[in-house]
Amino acid sequence: MRILLANDDGYLAPGLQALYQGLCRLGEVTVVAPEQNASAASNALTLNRPLSVFEAANGFHYVNGTPSDCVHIALTGLLDFRPDLVVSGVNNGANLGDDTIYSGTVAAATEGFLFGLPSLAVSLVDKGWEHLDTAVDVAVDVARDLLHAPAPAMLINLNVPNLPRRELRGVQVARLGKRHPSQPVVVQRNPRDEPIYWIGGAGHALDDQPGTDFHAIAQGCAALTPLQLDLTHHPMLETCRARFADLGAAQR
Repeated sequence: MRILLANDDGYLAPGLQALYQGLCRLGEVTVVAPEQNASAASNALTLNRPLSVFEAANGFHYVNGTPSDCVHIALTGLLDFRPDLVVSGVNNGANLGDDTIYSGTVAAATEGFLFGLPSLAVSLVDKGWEHLDTAVDVAVDVARDLLHAPAPAMLINLNVPNLPRRELRGVQVARLGKRHPSQPVVVQRNPRDEPIYWIGGAGHALDDQPGTDFHAIAQGCAALTPLQLDLTHHPMLETCRARFADLGAAQR
């Protein structure tokens, strides 16, 4: 089995190196990761400049671009084979609920899924890498299942609480919850006394009801969420057809 591994924390991140070691139990692992931390890069591709691929002393490849760049380049020209699975992580911090929209970790996995490959994004809920081994063990179990039953291709978001493996209360399949709006920006002054702005922290959980990823984590379980990419609001289609019917008639 061949696995493509990426992340958004950069090719030197402890989470990437630990997950690499874990996935090597399953097959041949190729790493293509960002040169720098690219957290919250979402699904951005770099189109305004050329990209370079470098090889580190440990054999990891790294790209001076986004997580999506890494997977895209790997699948469309860098690799001379098609991997059986794309994995992204382990991220240093949660990707729960609305986080998935912004997450570079989820984006790297999404890029693999866009190419028809089973793909897995893995995050350790609290920052700091404590009990990283638990996240790796759970990720390897999920990856093994995806490799052995690859069709149809799935996009999985996996969040693992920072707990010793013996204290983990299993894996719950859960829907995404929802956060409150982000906290306000932090305003500071630069040396020229001009205002500068730091994006505020993520909002606290708004929808953390049973069945959500937030609730699963609070119960001491890993949260496994299948994701889809169709952003169409299907129940709203007929309403929009009726509401904007005159616009279509005017164009004719």
